[in-house]
Amino acid sequence: MKIGVLGTGGVGQTLAGKLAELGHEVMVGTRDVAQTLGRTAPDGYGNPSFATWLEGHTAVQLGTFAEATAHGELIVNATNGSAALEILHQAGAANLAGKALLDITNPLDFSQGMPPTLFVKDSDSLAEQIQRTFPEAHVVKSLNTLTAHLMVTPRALADGAHTVFVSGNDSAAKAQVTTLLASFGWQDIIDLGDISTARGTEMWLPIWLRLWGALQTPSFNLKIVR
Repeated sequence: MKIGVLGTGGVGQTLAGKLAELGHEVMVGTRDVAQTLGRTAPDGYGNPSFATWLEGHTAVQLGTFAEATAHGELIVNATNGSAALEILHQAGAANLAGKALLDITNPLDFSQGMPPTLFVKDSDSLAEQIQRTFPEAHVVKSLNTLTAHLMVTPRALADGAHTVFVSGNDSAAKAQVTTLLASFGWQDIIDLGDISTARGTEMWLPIWLRLWGALQTPSFNLKIVR
């Protein structure tokens, strides 16, 4: 399948690398291709520059946000949550129309320092804002409750015995995303319901950040026992 991944940071790199490994035709989207390839220093989290990463992932293509979105039959939004709507506008509503949009962003607000707060919560979610802004896209919220490495290698923790969630209005798009998650190795996938249920998974982030501090590792996740 042709997949467009929006975002060149550590999360975008992790998702794009795994998707290419699984045989998908992947194009990563960025604002400015030349600028992205010109940056060689690691980012603030220690991740390699995209240019460095791309040297080891030659099957992955790089294009603008619009080019990557036009390329993809399915789109992965791995951008910074605060810039997500702007970037999706650059990607183009026409390029998003009719496609599953796997949204893994979180509405984190770092304006007051650490720990971040949420710039939308309780009565709305970033996923809902995206769906309202791009009504012809099929937004599916998932993978936003855990660190990037576990997104694509769930068996690295507890042999995969932990939980991931999906939220979305379109059943076919959720089925498409669920199949993709299963290809990563996910076994316990819970469909929470329509896109409004993304409020719950986005509001998990403040707890997740504090657990990271308490456990001194991001390699943890929820397991729903019933």
